[in-house]
This record gives sequence, structure tokens and C-alpha cells, in this order.
Amino acid sequence: MLSVRGLKKVYQTDGGPIEAVRNLTFDLRPGELACLVGPSGSGKTTLLKCISGLMAPTEGEVLLNGVKVSGPPKKMAVVFQEYGRSLFPWMRVRENVELPLKNQGMPKAQRDKLVDEALEAVGLDHVPMSYPWQLSGGMQQRVAIARAVAYQPEVLLMDEPFAAVDAQTRADLEDLIRTVWRKLGVTVLFVTHDIDESVYLGERVIILSSSPTVIQEDLVIDLPDERDQLNTRSLPRFTELRHHVYEQIQLAKAGHRPAAAAH
Repeated sequence: MLSVRGLKKVYQTDGGPIEAVRNLTFDLRPGELACLVGPSGSGKTTLLKCISGLMAPTEGEVLLNGVKVSGPPKKMAVVFQEYGRSLFPWMRVRENVELPLKNQGMPKAQRDKLVDEALEAVGLDHVPMSYPWQLSGGMQQRVAIARAVAYQPEVLLMDEPFAAVDAQTRADLEDLIRTVWRKLGVTVLFVTHDIDESVYLGERVIILSSSPTVIQEDLVIDLPDERDQLNTRSLPRFTELRHHVYEQIQLAKAGHRPAAAAH
């Protein structure tokens, strides 16, 4: 269980304190896939950094299985938007995926098995000896996902990981994430600016208000478990959910806040 409790983040600047995140409280159940959306500047990345232990909140706490997060937890992995900067260009695909396991001191036989399984899971078992710069952007992002998968996390955080790829590649990667999620049973928190993506991917969509951030709405996505790009996106219910999320984000951009957080 991943729990965020009364999380607040204030930045100290030369012009005075800036309250980025005011009060966020929510839980992610084990094995759940939730998407996080909100207006630009609503603190999505700040929240992810606090959850991952890369940044300390000003108030509140993050708990993983009841234990307070005070630094990067061992059972949590992060996939960032700038995949090119997270891969080492002088290392082959296999070496990039293996690196976190090697740093853990894991025996080679176990590392090899996990790397093989991760590369197969993301469809890269045919290019283990290639270098990242020899691959397309979409394939490079698959390497970053494979590295996270090989780490065997309980929680996978994804910060707009498909923002820099083309639409067709993005659709393929969305399906990949749902496949990997179902296969591994990992808990996923997926940050995106793309409303359609949030509805297609998520079992829940957590909509953030404008800054200082609170939860605008926590929406259950009642679409079929089995999803595909053509049929799912053609469903009337998909259109209704997409419209609802879009409407909530427009309200957030206009300064609307939930009644409980109005002051």
C-alpha cells in the first residue's frame, strides 16, 4: 500500500515562500494502476519527487507498506520523461538494464535471469547488444522501462514517460504498460498531461487542482479490463469519461477548488 498523508510542499525563494502543494491525501492499493493529471504547474512532478523520496515534503508524509519514506525506497522505481538522459550511451542495452541490479550486488546468474525477462517483457530481447543511440526514441524508452521492471519494484512511478515520442509509438507504449502491469502485478502511478491517455491507461484518474495543489477529484475509470486502442477509445463510456476529466481540468485552470479545500 502506498499512502500519501496531508502532503504539503513549500519552496523558499528570494521573493518569499511559494506553496506548490497544499494538502494531498490518497492511497494506492497494491497492484493498482492510477493516473495523475492536472493543469500545467499543478505540482505533479513535485508530488512524484516527494513520493519517490527524492524530495522531502514540508509537511505530511508518504508511507510505503506502513513505513515512512525518507529517501528512495528499495522497492520503488521511477521512469522519467527524458529517457535519453537516463540511459548511458556508452553502455549496451543489456548493461543499462543490468546496472541497478549490479549496484545492489546481486549475483550474476540472478541478474542475467531478471534482465532476460525484462527485455522480453518490453519486446527488446532481439537488441540486447545495441547501444541506446542506435535505437529509436520509443525503443530507448522501452529500455528505461525494462530497467525499472528488472529492478522488481512494488511501486512504479512514471513521470510523463511518453511525452517525447510520436503518437503511434505512444499508443504502442501505452499498451505495453498495461501488459507489463497486468503481468507483474506492480502498483503504478502514471503522471501525464494527456487526458485520453489517463482514461485509457488508468483504473483511477486522480485530478489535481491548480497550485497550491489539492485533489480536484478522484475518479474511478469503469472501462473493461481488456483494452485496445481502437475499440476502447470508440466506446461511448470512454468519451464520457474523457469529457468529464477535461471539464474538471478546465475548472481547475479557472481556479475552481473542491468545497472542502476552498480555503
